[in-house]
Amino acid sequence: MAGVTRWTGREVGLLREALRKSGKDFAALVGVSHRQLVTWENRGETIRLRPGNQEALDTLLTRAGIDAQQRFAALLTEKAAVEHDERAEELLRSDPHSVKHPVDGKIMVLIEEGIYLSGAEDIPIWVEAFRIDAYPTTNADYERFVRATGHRPPKHWPGGRYPDNLFDHPVVWVTWYDASAYAAWAGKALPTSAQWEKAARGPKGRKYPWGDDPTAAKCNVQDSEIGHTTPVSRYQSGVSPYGVFDMCGNAWEWCSTTTEKGRYELKGSAFTSPFTRSAPSLTNDANATMSDNDTSFRCISLLTK
Repeated sequence: MAGVTRWTGREVGLLREALRKSGKDFAALVGVSHRQLVTWENRGETIRLRPGNQEALDTLLTRAGIDAQQRFAALLTEKAAVEHDERAEELLRSDPHSVKHPVDGKIMVLIEEGIYLSGAEDIPIWVEAFRIDAYPTTNADYERFVRATGHRPPKHWPGGRYPDNLFDHPVVWVTWYDASAYAAWAGKALPTSAQWEKAARGPKGRKYPWGDDPTAAKCNVQDSEIGHTTPVSRYQSGVSPYGVFDMCGNAWEWCSTTTEKGRYELKGSAFTSPFTRSAPSLTNDANATMSDNDTSFRCISLLTK
């Protein structure tokens, strides 16, 4: 059973439900008043519990029976799925050019044809219209692909299933071949480095997706001192001009552009990268067989004429 990184009122309510306890009985187990428990649950994710309360909840979860732990894990996953779907539906409502892909169900945004300013020297380059995933491929997305095809799951999935607390984190430990197999299954493709960069910078050559100010707080990079991946929709203030998330930090993303035989470009930087390496104009590459805890991908689809 994966632990809880940070307890909020949301997780408290789910644990109480998994243990099938009344409010008063659960409060007694944690060592707080019933009124305090009600406050936690009503405030949900907006409240951060004190270290002593977090330790008490950690202990309670550890000592719970396996059935209760499994119920708690299932409730966490169901809650995350609902929240993920709500974010997707909101994106569809707010952007009339967004669509939900018929195979993998991911939200894709339109990148219109035209010139964009490429690279550190802002060279004008023409790119045909395409759609790109608004979010990187998550563990939940990748699990649907694994179940449908029997493809090998990533090495960090215990028992062949992603950890419950990584539901909406970018899938990592995937090679370029793994990413390409997912894209083929979904009827999509990996983006070229030019497509990826235009989606990140917009047509006018922003230095970062959000503008020209070097603000490390708008992305998950080494300077943020988080030390691991984060949910793909976390950085609301760091989206690109087209509404594309996580184009700086969190995880490097495979592209279809080759640098030499057997090597492909990576874009976007990761939680392991210093902010100075996060600008979308910068390039990186790796052998197609490389996989790491900071490497992921997203897909594109071309528009039919």
